[in-house]
Amino acid sequence: MKIESIMNKNVIFCKSDDKISSIANKLKMHNISGMPVIEENEVVGIISEADLLRLLKIPEREDLLLPSPFEIIELPIRELISLESVKKTLTNIGSKPVKNIMETNISVISKDSSIEDASKLMIENKINRLPVVDGKKLIGIVTRGDIIQGLAKSCVE
Repeated sequence: MKIESIMNKNVIFCKSDDKISSIANKLKMHNISGMPVIEENEVVGIISEADLLRLLKIPEREDLLLPSPFEIIELPIRELISLESVKKTLTNIGSKPVKNIMETNISVISKDSSIEDASKLMIENKINRLPVVDGKKLIGIVTRGDIIQGLAKSCVE
């Protein structure tokens, strides 16, 4: 079975200068976990939920000590300041372009490739989606779910 028969031709994509916050909203709105990043109809990267989640990684604290009675009063104030700092960081991150966090070392596949080729690429590279290209031009996308649906249809026919 060829990729062309199972790929999604209505690709949801973004540009490398789009803001991270708008990408997060786009993923949520379309109920997808990632999308190609396009410049002049060419795939230049992939952005996924995993890329966004990496932004939220909080460094581990090694300075954890039991508070004194006076610090018990101070502790909520420190935590509030820390929370405000996290909010500010997230706001700053959301205003940055997607090119700052997108994956640029990507795999693509042609419409004439087999679903076996796509499956092998996905497993080897631990990825969930492959942009489908004609030359360098984006013409579709295929996901693990598309492959499973394609296999299911071929078993029924």
